Amino acid sequence: MNVMISNYPEELSFPPEIEANVRAAAEKVGELYGVENGEVSVTLTDNAYIHTLNKEYRGIDRPTDVLSFALNESEEPEVEDGPDVNILGDLVISVERAKEQAADYGHSVKREIAFLTVHGMLHLLGYDHMEEEERLEMENEQRYVMEKLGIPRE
Repeated sequence: MNVMISNYPEELSFPPEIEANVRAAAEKVGELYGVENGEVSVTLTDNAYIHTLNKEYRGIDRPTDVLSFALNESEEPEVEDGPDVNILGDLVISVERAKEQAADYGHSVKREIAFLTVHGMLHLLGYDHMEEEERLEMENEQRYVMEKLGIPRE
């Protein structure tokens, strides 16, 4: 799994363990769901930037914790003789919101960042939580991956 991580705005910086945590969670999803040849771009940001994106792309005028932009949602023509890479899409994670939620839920920032990465990755793979049945399935998948990461619910 190729995980490309950047910060936006670029002047933001985060401790290296946050990037390592995101990478480990994304790679684990790739391993468990058979997309080791996958590629994902992850942007770590703050509440202000994710608020702008949430308003623009979802019509929701507030910050959120993670946004997923899947590239595999429609039928795309197959590229012949191209690289054997499955470009899954982009994740945007508000580290600021993750820290707030970790405090609210009484668990570590590490757990929250890993959970948001797993949640976003599952969206890129086609999981959703709009209907009750989908929500339950996605929760089970999230729990499964978090256990495999060694970060079960605290």
